[in-house]
Amino acid sequence: MTGRPAVLDGPFSTRQLLRIDEAMRVADQSTGLTFSVYVGDLDDPARAHAEQLHGQLADPDQSVLIAVSPNQRLLEVVTGAQARKRIRDRDAKLAALSMVAAFGGGDLAGGVISGLDQLATHAGRS
Repeated sequence: MTGRPAVLDGPFSTRQLLRIDEAMRVADQSTGLTFSVYVGDLDDPARAHAEQLHGQLADPDQSVLIAVSPNQRLLEVVTGAQARKRIRDRDAKLAALSMVAAFGGGDLAGGVISGLDQLATHAGRS
């Protein structure tokens, strides 16, 4: 054990983490919803695991979770009851398609940031 936080061993550089954190902060502040990102393996079935993670958030009804498993090539967007009223399934699917395109081009951080921006835009102002 080197004493380094495990987050530094993840798929993002410090700069990318800061950009993702900023994108989440902007999305949270502009919409009044809470946006979260999970990057890691998802148990099978992936959707159920993503929903379980979403349910563990502080206020799931007002939350949006982007769950990405690069190793499994999986992406799930989970919206809580209140968030779903503002982000239609169609809009979440469009954001997911955009993220998948970026991921396919090797830009994991850029895809997450783009997805956060698109989801926040669809949610509108609080």
